[in-house]
Amino acid sequence: MKLPAPTRRRASRIGINRKSTRARVTRALKARGPQHERSRSGFSRGPVCCNPRHYLLNFPSVKLRAAISPYIRVYLSPRIAFMMFFGFFSGLPIGLTGVMLQAWMTKAGVNLHTIGLFSLIGMPYTLKFFWSPFMDRFVPPRLGRRRGWIVLVQMALLVGIAALGFGSPVHALAVFALLALFVAFGSASQDIVIDAYRTDLLNEQERGAGAAASMTAWRIGALVSGGLGLILADLLGWQNTYLLMAGLMAIGIAGALCAPEPDAKVVAPRSMGEAVWGPFKDFLSRRGAVMVLVAIVLYKLGDAYAETLSTVFLLKLSFSLTEVGEINKVLGTIATIVGAAIAGSFMVRLGLFRSLLSFGILQLVSILSFMALALAGKNYPLMTFAVTFEKLCGGMGTAAFVAFLMSLCNKRFTATQYALLSSLASLGRVFVGPSSGYIVELVGWANFFLFAAIAALPGLFLIYFLKGAITEMAERNGAQGTRASG
Repeated sequence: MKLPAPTRRRASRIGINRKSTRARVTRALKARGPQHERSRSGFSRGPVCCNPRHYLLNFPSVKLRAAISPYIRVYLSPRIAFMMFFGFFSGLPIGLTGVMLQAWMTKAGVNLHTIGLFSLIGMPYTLKFFWSPFMDRFVPPRLGRRRGWIVLVQMALLVGIAALGFGSPVHALAVFALLALFVAFGSASQDIVIDAYRTDLLNEQERGAGAAASMTAWRIGALVSGGLGLILADLLGWQNTYLLMAGLMAIGIAGALCAPEPDAKVVAPRSMGEAVWGPFKDFLSRRGAVMVLVAIVLYKLGDAYAETLSTVFLLKLSFSLTEVGEINKVLGTIATIVGAAIAGSFMVRLGLFRSLLSFGILQLVSILSFMALALAGKNYPLMTFAVTFEKLCGGMGTAAFVAFLMSLCNKRFTATQYALLSSLASLGRVFVGPSSGYIVELVGWANFFLFAAIAALPGLFLIYFLKGAITEMAERNGAQGTRASG
Protein backbone atom coordinates (compact mmCIF):
# COMPACT_ATOMS: atom_id res chain seq x y z
CA MET A 1 0.00 0.00 0.00
CA LYS A 2 1.58 3.24 -1.17
CA LEU A 3 0.66 6.38 0.71
CA PRO A 4 -0.09 9.61 -1.15
CA ALA A 5 2.83 12.03 -1.56
CA PRO A 6 1.47 14.68 0.87
CA THR A 7 1.03 11.98 3.48
CA ARG A 8 4.60 10.74 2.98
CA ARG A 9 5.93 14.28 3.36
CA ARG A 10 3.93 14.67 6.57
CA ALA A 11 5.44 11.43 7.88
CA SER A 12 8.93 12.68 7.11
CA ARG A 13 8.33 16.03 8.88
CA ILE A 14 7.15 14.47 12.14
CA GLY A 15 9.92 11.89 12.15
CA ILE A 16 7.99 8.68 11.42
CA ASN A 17 9.62 5.97 9.36
CA ARG A 18 7.63 5.61 6.15
CA LYS A 19 7.89 1.84 5.89
CA SER A 20 6.79 1.30 9.46
CA THR A 21 3.95 3.80 8.92
CA ARG A 22 2.64 1.92 5.87
CA ALA A 23 2.72 -1.34 7.80
CA ARG A 24 0.92 0.24 10.75
CA VAL A 25 -1.80 1.74 8.53
CA THR A 26 -2.25 -1.58 6.74
CA ARG A 27 -2.70 -3.42 10.02
CA ALA A 28 -5.20 -0.81 11.18
CA LEU A 29 -7.23 -1.16 7.97
CA LYS A 30 -7.26 -4.95 8.17
CA ALA A 31 -8.39 -4.77 11.77
CA ARG A 32 -11.50 -2.86 10.57
CA GLY A 33 -12.54 -5.77 8.39
CA PRO A 34 -12.06 -7.01 4.85
CA GLN A 35 -14.45 -4.36 3.46
CA HIS A 36 -11.77 -1.75 4.26
CA GLU A 37 -8.87 -3.47 2.54
CA ARG A 38 -7.54 -1.96 -0.61
CA SER A 39 -9.42 -3.00 -3.75
CA ARG A 40 -8.33 -2.79 -7.35
CA SER A 41 -9.89 0.64 -7.64
CA GLY A 42 -8.34 1.94 -4.42
CA PHE A 43 -9.66 2.30 -0.85
CA SER A 44 -13.30 1.36 -0.44
CA ARG A 45 -15.46 3.54 1.74
CA GLY A 46 -16.86 1.86 4.81
CA PRO A 47 -18.52 3.08 7.98
CA VAL A 48 -15.20 4.58 9.11
CA CYS A 49 -12.88 6.70 6.97
CA CYS A 50 -10.14 4.55 5.45
CA ASN A 51 -8.04 7.37 4.00
CA PRO A 52 -4.38 6.60 4.85
CA ARG A 53 -3.79 10.27 5.68
CA HIS A 54 -6.61 10.09 8.22
CA TYR A 55 -4.96 7.11 9.92
CA LEU A 56 -1.51 8.67 9.75
CA LEU A 57 -2.61 11.84 11.51
CA ASN A 58 -5.13 10.36 13.94
CA PHE A 59 -3.97 6.84 14.75
CA PRO A 60 -3.17 7.18 18.51
CA SER A 61 0.04 5.16 18.67
CA VAL A 62 1.46 7.02 15.68
CA LYS A 63 0.76 10.45 17.19
CA LEU A 64 2.04 9.42 20.60
CA ARG A 65 5.26 7.94 19.25
CA ALA A 66 5.87 10.97 17.07
CA ALA A 67 5.45 13.23 20.11
CA ILE A 68 7.60 11.44 22.68
CA SER A 69 10.12 9.35 20.78
CA PRO A 70 12.85 12.03 20.59
CA TYR A 71 12.86 12.27 24.39
CA ILE A 72 12.76 8.53 25.10
CA ARG A 73 14.92 7.25 22.26
CA VAL A 74 18.09 8.62 23.83
CA TYR A 75 17.65 6.34 26.87
CA LEU A 76 17.33 3.25 24.65
CA SER A 77 20.95 3.48 23.52
CA PRO A 78 23.16 0.62 24.78
CA ARG A 79 25.79 3.22 25.63
CA ILE A 80 23.44 4.80 28.18
CA ALA A 81 22.85 1.37 29.70
CA PHE A 82 26.60 0.98 30.20
CA MET A 83 26.74 4.43 31.82
CA MET A 84 24.18 3.27 34.37
CA PHE A 85 26.08 0.02 34.87
CA PHE A 86 29.40 1.74 35.55
CA GLY A 87 27.72 4.45 37.60
CA PHE A 88 26.52 1.79 40.05
CA PHE A 89 30.03 0.41 40.55
CA SER A 90 31.42 3.92 40.86
CA GLY A 91 29.11 4.57 43.82
CA LEU A 92 29.48 1.14 45.46
CA PRO A 93 32.83 1.68 47.27
CA ILE A 94 31.72 5.02 48.76
CA GLY A 95 29.71 3.46 51.58
CA LEU A 96 32.36 0.80 52.27
CA THR A 97 34.92 3.43 53.28
CA GLY A 98 32.38 5.82 54.80
CA VAL A 99 29.18 4.80 56.60
CA MET A 100 30.04 1.11 56.85
CA LEU A 101 33.54 1.75 58.18
CA GLN A 102 32.29 4.20 60.82
CA ALA A 103 29.58 1.79 61.96
CA TRP A 104 32.02 -1.12 62.17
CA MET A 105 34.52 0.88 64.24
CA THR A 106 31.77 2.18 66.53
CA LYS A 107 30.49 -1.34 67.19
CA ALA A 108 34.05 -2.50 67.82
CA GLY A 109 34.48 0.15 70.51
CA VAL A 110 37.00 2.40 68.75
CA ASN A 111 37.14 5.88 70.30
CA LEU A 112 35.55 8.86 68.56
CA HIS A 113 38.88 10.64 68.06
CA THR A 114 40.17 7.76 65.94
CA ILE A 115 36.90 7.44 64.03
CA GLY A 116 37.09 11.16 63.22
CA LEU A 117 40.64 10.78 61.88
CA PHE A 118 39.41 8.05 59.52
CA SER A 119 37.48 10.71 57.61
CA LEU A 120 40.86 11.62 56.06
CA ILE A 121 40.59 8.37 54.10
CA GLY A 122 38.36 10.29 51.69
CA MET A 123 41.24 12.57 50.61
CA PRO A 124 41.95 10.62 47.37
CA TYR A 125 38.59 11.77 45.98
CA THR A 126 39.71 15.38 46.34
CA LEU A 127 43.28 14.87 45.08
CA LYS A 128 42.60 12.43 42.24
CA PHE A 129 43.72 14.89 39.56
CA PHE A 130 47.34 14.36 40.72
CA TRP A 131 47.55 10.86 39.24
CA SER A 132 44.97 11.23 36.44
CA PRO A 133 47.73 12.13 33.87
CA PHE A 134 49.15 8.65 34.43
CA MET A 135 45.85 7.16 33.23
CA ASP A 136 45.86 9.41 30.17
CA ARG A 137 49.46 8.58 29.27
CA PHE A 138 49.55 4.79 29.53
CA VAL A 139 47.26 2.39 27.66
CA PRO A 140 46.76 -1.10 29.16
CA PRO A 141 47.19 -3.89 26.58
CA ARG A 142 44.31 -5.60 24.75
CA LEU A 143 41.25 -3.89 26.24
CA GLY A 144 41.89 -0.33 25.15
CA ARG A 145 42.73 2.97 26.76
CA ARG A 146 39.67 3.29 29.02
CA ARG A 147 38.25 -0.21 29.46
CA GLY A 148 41.70 -1.57 30.26
CA TRP A 149 42.03 0.79 33.20
CA ILE A 150 38.47 0.06 34.36
CA VAL A 151 39.23 -3.68 34.53
CA LEU A 152 42.56 -3.17 36.31
CA VAL A 153 41.12 -0.77 38.88
CA GLN A 154 38.07 -2.94 39.56
CA MET A 155 40.31 -5.98 40.07
CA ALA A 156 42.29 -3.97 42.62
CA LEU A 157 39.05 -2.92 44.32
CA LEU A 158 37.84 -6.52 44.50
CA VAL A 159 41.06 -7.55 46.26
CA GLY A 160 41.09 -4.47 48.50
CA ILE A 161 37.47 -4.77 49.65
CA ALA A 162 37.90 -8.49 50.38
CA ALA A 163 41.11 -7.81 52.34
CA LEU A 164 39.36 -5.04 54.29
CA GLY A 165 36.71 -7.58 55.29
CA PHE A 166 39.41 -9.73 56.89
CA GLY A 167 40.87 -6.72 58.74
CA SER A 168 40.24 -5.74 62.34
CA PRO A 169 39.74 -2.20 63.66
CA VAL A 170 40.73 -3.41 67.14
CA HIS A 171 43.71 -5.74 66.77
CA ALA A 172 45.38 -4.24 63.68
CA LEU A 173 44.16 -0.68 63.35
CA ALA A 174 47.12 0.57 61.27
CA VAL A 175 46.71 -2.22 58.70
CA PHE A 176 42.97 -1.65 58.71
CA ALA A 177 43.53 2.05 57.94
CA LEU A 178 45.95 1.27 55.11
CA LEU A 179 43.49 -1.18 53.54
CA ALA A 180 40.69 1.40 53.77
CA LEU A 181 42.97 4.02 52.16
CA PHE A 182 43.80 1.55 49.38
CA VAL A 183 40.09 1.01 48.66
CA ALA A 184 39.47 4.77 48.65
CA PHE A 185 42.41 5.28 46.28
CA GLY A 186 41.06 2.55 43.99
CA SER A 187 37.57 4.05 44.12
CA ALA A 188 38.87 7.53 43.21
CA SER A 189 40.90 6.00 40.36
CA GLN A 190 37.80 4.21 39.15
CA ASP A 191 35.93 7.53 39.13
CA ILE A 192 38.70 9.06 37.00
CA VAL A 193 38.57 6.41 34.31
CA ILE A 194 34.76 6.00 34.28
CA ASP A 195 34.32 9.77 33.90
CA ALA A 196 36.84 9.71 31.05
CA TYR A 197 35.14 6.70 29.47
CA ARG A 198 31.73 8.41 29.60
CA THR A 199 33.15 11.57 28.06
CA ASP A 200 34.92 9.69 25.25
CA LEU A 201 32.08 7.31 24.44
CA LEU A 202 28.95 9.49 24.34
CA ASN A 203 28.06 11.81 21.51
CA GLU A 204 26.71 15.32 22.05
CA GLN A 205 23.03 14.28 22.13
CA GLU A 206 23.71 11.52 24.68
CA ARG A 207 25.73 13.48 27.23
CA GLY A 208 22.76 14.74 29.25
CA ALA A 209 21.15 11.29 29.38
CA GLY A 210 24.50 9.70 30.18
CA ALA A 211 25.05 12.12 33.06
CA ALA A 212 21.53 11.40 34.37
CA ALA A 213 22.02 7.63 34.13
CA SER A 214 25.38 7.82 35.91
CA MET A 215 23.98 10.04 38.68
CA THR A 216 21.04 7.72 39.27
CA ALA A 217 23.11 4.56 39.32
CA TRP A 218 25.78 6.17 41.53
CA ARG A 219 23.17 6.95 44.16
CA ILE A 220 21.84 3.40 43.97
CA GLY A 221 25.35 1.99 44.37
CA ALA A 222 26.07 4.22 47.37
CA LEU A 223 22.72 3.21 48.90
CA VAL A 224 23.46 -0.49 48.43
CA SER A 225 26.82 -0.27 50.19
CA GLY A 226 25.90 2.31 52.82
CA GLY A 227 22.26 1.34 53.52
CA LEU A 228 21.73 -2.28 52.53
CA GLY A 229 25.28 -3.01 53.68
CA LEU A 230 24.42 -2.11 57.29
CA ILE A 231 21.40 -4.42 57.20
CA LEU A 232 23.50 -7.26 55.79
CA ALA A 233 26.22 -6.65 58.39
CA ASP A 234 23.62 -7.09 61.11
CA LEU A 235 22.56 -10.41 59.57
CA LEU A 236 25.79 -11.82 58.12
CA GLY A 237 28.56 -10.04 60.01
CA TRP A 238 31.08 -7.49 58.79
CA GLN A 239 33.46 -9.90 57.12
CA ASN A 240 30.81 -11.69 55.05
CA THR A 241 29.24 -8.38 54.02
CA TYR A 242 32.54 -7.00 52.70
CA LEU A 243 33.21 -10.28 50.88
CA LEU A 244 29.78 -10.04 49.28
CA MET A 245 30.48 -6.46 48.15
CA ALA A 246 33.83 -7.60 46.75
CA GLY A 247 31.97 -10.29 44.80
CA LEU A 248 29.78 -7.62 43.24
CA MET A 249 32.89 -6.01 41.75
CA ALA A 250 33.40 -9.21 39.75
CA ILE A 251 30.16 -8.35 37.92
CA GLY A 252 31.62 -4.94 37.14
CA ILE A 253 34.73 -6.57 35.64
CA ALA A 254 32.57 -8.82 33.46
CA GLY A 255 30.59 -5.79 32.28
CA ALA A 256 33.78 -3.88 31.43
CA LEU A 257 34.95 -6.79 29.28
CA CYS A 258 31.70 -6.58 27.28
CA ALA A 259 31.49 -2.78 27.07
CA PRO A 260 32.22 -0.94 23.81
CA GLU A 261 35.43 1.00 23.37
CA PRO A 262 35.07 4.65 22.26
CA ASP A 263 34.95 4.95 18.47
CA ALA A 264 37.52 7.70 17.94
CA LYS A 265 41.14 6.64 17.48
CA VAL A 266 42.57 9.04 20.02
CA VAL A 267 46.32 9.58 20.16
CA ALA A 268 47.48 9.30 23.78
CA PRO A 269 50.09 11.73 25.16
CA ARG A 270 53.57 10.64 24.09
CA SER A 271 55.30 11.42 27.39
CA MET A 272 54.45 12.07 31.02
CA GLY A 273 55.45 15.70 30.51
CA GLU A 274 52.84 16.06 27.78
CA ALA A 275 50.28 14.18 29.91
CA VAL A 276 50.85 16.58 32.84
CA TRP A 277 51.20 19.94 31.07
CA GLY A 278 49.30 19.21 27.87
CA PRO A 279 45.83 19.49 29.48
CA PHE A 280 46.67 22.95 30.86
CA LYS A 281 48.21 24.21 27.60
CA ASP A 282 45.30 22.85 25.60
CA PHE A 283 42.60 24.40 27.75
CA LEU A 284 44.24 27.77 28.40
CA SER A 285 44.94 28.24 24.70
CA ARG A 286 41.20 28.44 24.00
CA ARG A 287 39.31 31.71 23.63
CA GLY A 288 37.65 32.75 26.90
CA ALA A 289 39.25 29.88 28.85
CA VAL A 290 39.75 31.79 32.12
CA MET A 291 36.18 33.13 32.15
CA VAL A 292 34.84 29.63 31.43
CA LEU A 293 36.71 28.40 34.52
CA VAL A 294 35.08 31.16 36.57
CA ALA A 295 31.68 30.16 35.20
CA ILE A 296 32.33 26.56 36.30
CA VAL A 297 32.95 27.72 39.86
CA LEU A 298 29.89 30.00 39.97
CA TYR A 299 27.23 28.02 38.08
CA LYS A 300 26.10 25.86 41.05
CA LEU A 301 26.98 28.37 43.77
CA GLY A 302 23.42 29.44 44.55
CA ASP A 303 22.24 25.84 44.65
CA ALA A 304 25.13 25.00 46.99
CA TYR A 305 24.09 27.77 49.40
CA ALA A 306 20.49 26.57 49.38
CA GLU A 307 21.39 22.95 50.11
CA THR A 308 24.17 23.36 52.66
CA LEU A 309 21.83 24.23 55.57
CA SER A 310 18.53 22.86 54.23
CA THR A 311 18.21 20.17 56.93
CA VAL A 312 19.04 22.66 59.70
CA PHE A 313 16.51 25.12 58.25
CA LEU A 314 13.69 22.55 58.23
CA LEU A 315 14.44 21.45 61.78
CA LYS A 316 14.51 25.08 62.93
CA LEU A 317 10.97 25.43 61.55
CA SER A 318 9.95 22.68 64.01
CA PHE A 319 9.47 19.91 61.47
CA SER A 320 10.06 16.49 63.02
CA LEU A 321 13.02 14.26 62.18
CA THR A 322 10.63 11.85 60.48
CA GLU A 323 9.16 14.59 58.30
CA VAL A 324 12.59 15.88 57.35
CA GLY A 325 13.82 12.36 56.59
CA GLU A 326 10.79 11.46 54.49
CA ILE A 327 10.66 14.68 52.47
CA ASN A 328 14.17 16.13 52.39
CA LYS A 329 16.02 12.82 52.03
CA VAL A 330 13.73 10.19 50.50
CA LEU A 331 11.46 12.35 48.35
CA GLY A 332 14.32 14.76 47.67
CA THR A 333 16.52 11.95 46.34
CA ILE A 334 13.72 10.71 44.08
CA ALA A 335 13.11 14.25 42.81
CA THR A 336 16.83 14.68 42.04
CA ILE A 337 16.87 11.47 40.01
CA VAL A 338 13.68 12.43 38.15
CA GLY A 339 15.05 15.91 37.46
CA ALA A 340 18.26 14.49 36.00
CA ALA A 341 16.28 12.10 33.80
CA ILE A 342 14.05 14.92 32.53
CA ALA A 343 17.11 17.03 31.78
CA GLY A 344 18.73 14.20 29.83
CA SER A 345 15.65 13.94 27.63
CA PHE A 346 15.12 17.65 27.06
CA MET A 347 18.78 18.26 26.25
CA VAL A 348 18.28 16.26 23.04
CA ARG A 349 16.13 19.11 21.70
CA LEU A 350 17.40 22.11 23.68
CA GLY A 351 21.12 21.51 23.21
CA LEU A 352 23.84 22.26 25.75
CA PHE A 353 23.76 26.07 25.87
CA ARG A 354 19.98 26.50 26.17
CA SER A 355 19.86 23.69 28.73
CA LEU A 356 22.48 25.34 30.92
CA LEU A 357 20.58 28.61 30.87
CA SER A 358 17.06 27.17 31.23
CA PHE A 359 17.89 24.73 34.01
CA GLY A 360 20.06 27.35 35.75
CA ILE A 361 17.13 29.76 35.81
CA LEU A 362 14.90 27.02 37.21
CA GLN A 363 17.47 26.38 39.94
CA LEU A 364 17.38 30.06 40.86
CA VAL A 365 13.57 30.15 40.99
CA SER A 366 13.43 26.95 43.06
CA ILE A 367 15.64 28.56 45.75
CA LEU A 368 12.99 31.25 46.19
CA SER A 369 10.51 28.53 47.22
CA PHE A 370 12.61 28.08 50.38
CA MET A 371 12.42 31.81 50.93
CA ALA A 372 8.62 31.55 50.73
CA LEU A 373 8.69 28.72 53.28
CA ALA A 374 10.85 30.82 55.62
CA LEU A 375 8.31 33.65 55.42
CA ALA A 376 5.29 31.35 55.83
CA GLY A 377 6.67 29.37 58.74
CA LYS A 378 5.87 25.73 59.41
CA ASN A 379 3.68 24.54 56.54
CA TYR A 380 3.89 20.88 55.54
CA PRO A 381 2.45 21.17 51.97
CA LEU A 382 4.69 24.15 51.23
CA MET A 383 7.69 22.33 52.65
CA THR A 384 6.95 19.32 50.44
CA PHE A 385 6.66 21.55 47.38
CA ALA A 386 9.79 23.57 48.17
CA VAL A 387 12.00 20.52 48.75
CA THR A 388 10.67 18.62 45.73
CA PHE A 389 10.90 21.62 43.41
CA GLU A 390 14.42 22.55 44.54
CA LYS A 391 15.73 18.98 44.27
CA LEU A 392 14.04 18.46 40.90
CA CYS A 393 15.58 21.63 39.44
CA GLY A 394 18.91 20.86 41.11
CA GLY A 395 18.98 17.47 39.40
CA MET A 396 18.23 19.11 36.05
CA GLY A 397 20.99 21.66 36.54
CA THR A 398 23.51 19.04 37.63
CA ALA A 399 22.86 16.84 34.58
CA ALA A 400 23.36 19.81 32.24
CA PHE A 401 26.45 20.90 34.18
CA VAL A 402 28.08 17.45 33.95
CA ALA A 403 27.37 17.42 30.20
CA PHE A 404 28.96 20.88 30.05
CA LEU A 405 32.15 19.62 31.72
CA MET A 406 32.24 16.67 29.32
CA SER A 407 31.99 18.99 26.32
CA LEU A 408 35.04 20.97 27.48
CA CYS A 409 37.40 17.98 27.54
CA ASN A 410 39.87 17.21 24.78
CA LYS A 411 39.75 13.43 24.29
CA ARG A 412 43.54 13.20 24.41
CA PHE A 413 43.48 14.43 28.03
CA THR A 414 39.97 13.51 29.17
CA ALA A 415 40.96 11.88 32.47
CA THR A 416 43.05 14.85 33.62
CA GLN A 417 40.86 17.65 32.32
CA TYR A 418 37.63 16.20 33.68
CA ALA A 419 39.24 15.50 37.08
CA LEU A 420 40.54 19.09 37.22
CA LEU A 421 37.27 20.68 36.07
CA SER A 422 35.13 18.63 38.47
CA SER A 423 37.47 19.51 41.36
CA LEU A 424 37.25 23.17 40.37
CA ALA A 425 33.45 22.92 40.28
CA SER A 426 33.41 21.72 43.89
CA LEU A 427 35.62 24.63 44.98
CA GLY A 428 32.62 26.88 45.49
CA ARG A 429 31.06 24.43 47.94
CA VAL A 430 34.23 24.50 50.05
CA PHE A 431 33.69 28.19 50.83
CA VAL A 432 29.89 27.98 51.02
CA GLY A 433 29.78 25.81 54.14
CA PRO A 434 31.79 28.02 56.51
CA SER A 435 30.14 31.27 55.37
CA SER A 436 26.49 30.16 55.25
CA GLY A 437 26.02 29.97 59.04
CA TYR A 438 27.34 33.50 59.53
CA ILE A 439 25.04 34.84 56.80
CA VAL A 440 21.97 33.22 58.39
CA GLU A 441 22.80 34.71 61.79
CA LEU A 442 23.34 38.10 60.20
CA VAL A 443 20.27 38.40 57.91
CA GLY A 444 17.86 35.58 58.86
CA TRP A 445 16.58 32.60 56.89
CA ALA A 446 14.37 34.40 54.35
CA ASN A 447 17.10 36.85 53.36
CA PHE A 448 19.64 34.01 53.31
CA PHE A 449 17.70 32.19 50.60
CA LEU A 450 17.25 35.47 48.72
CA PHE A 451 21.04 35.87 48.90
CA ALA A 452 21.45 32.29 47.62
CA ALA A 453 19.21 33.08 44.63
CA ILE A 454 21.22 36.23 43.89
CA ALA A 455 24.45 34.20 44.15
CA ALA A 456 23.22 32.12 41.19
CA LEU A 457 23.04 35.15 38.86
CA PRO A 458 26.77 35.70 38.10
CA GLY A 459 27.16 32.14 36.82
CA LEU A 460 24.11 32.49 34.56
CA PHE A 461 25.33 35.82 33.18
CA LEU A 462 28.73 34.34 32.42
CA ILE A 463 27.20 31.34 30.64
CA TYR A 464 25.07 33.71 28.55
CA PHE A 465 27.97 35.95 27.50
CA LEU A 466 30.31 33.00 26.87
CA LYS A 467 28.01 31.25 24.38
CA GLY A 468 30.47 31.65 21.51
CA ALA A 469 33.48 30.43 23.49
CA ILE A 470 31.61 27.44 24.92
CA THR A 471 30.30 26.39 21.51
CA GLU A 472 33.74 26.79 19.95
CA MET A 473 35.37 24.64 22.63
CA ALA A 474 32.83 21.84 22.23
CA GLU A 475 33.27 21.79 18.45
CA ARG A 476 37.05 22.02 18.65
CA ASN A 477 37.52 19.03 20.96
CA GLY A 478 36.10 16.52 18.51
CA ALA A 479 38.72 17.43 15.94
CA GLN A 480 41.61 17.70 18.39
CA GLY A 481 41.03 14.27 19.86
CA THR A 482 42.24 12.51 16.73
CA ARG A 483 45.60 14.17 16.28
CA ALA A 484 48.65 14.62 18.40
CA SER A 485 49.96 18.00 19.33
CA GLY A 486 53.15 19.08 17.71
